[in-house]
Amino acid sequence: MMARRGVGFPGRVVLLLCLAWLLQVGCARVAEAPNKSADVATAVSDGGQCQPTAADALGPFYVAGAPERNQVGEGYVLRGVVRSAVDCAPIAGARIEFWLVGPDGVYGDDYRATWFADADGAYRFESHVPPPYEGRPPHIHLLVSAPGYAELVTQHYPAGGAAAGLMDLVLVPGR
Repeated sequence: MMARRGVGFPGRVVLLLCLAWLLQVGCARVAEAPNKSADVATAVSDGGQCQPTAADALGPFYVAGAPERNQVGEGYVLRGVVRSAVDCAPIAGARIEFWLVGPDGVYGDDYRATWFADADGAYRFESHVPPPYEGRPPHIHLLVSAPGYAELVTQHYPAGGAAAGLMDLVLVPGR
């Protein structure tokens, strides 16, 4: 696949995406357990149910068939647990596809991966810290799927200066 540079978005779209991100992060921080650091977004149980992970833009650079691996660089570790919104139970074997721009701000096959949640629903993905490009904040795209659940497309936005992030991925039952 030929490498592609991120495509700029019109100002209104960037503003709307930033506002959506701020709302998502702000709501997650309000609901966090008291022991969690402020830069960690995680699923929170609400009466035996987990709040579903908010969907985010697929973006123009998704390509199916990423290689099975959980590392495409080093310096940033994203981990979490894939859970059911019904009862917060872990979802073993959930498929997670990751893609991000390289250190030079270009999308390419070297920065795509597919990994699977373990028996406890846990996953770990390592990459470089994604840089911002053409008005977009640093982010990692995720597409999560599991039998019996609706597919989730979302993004993780690393906190500035962080070397790690925690993001539980909460799926809703599907058709």
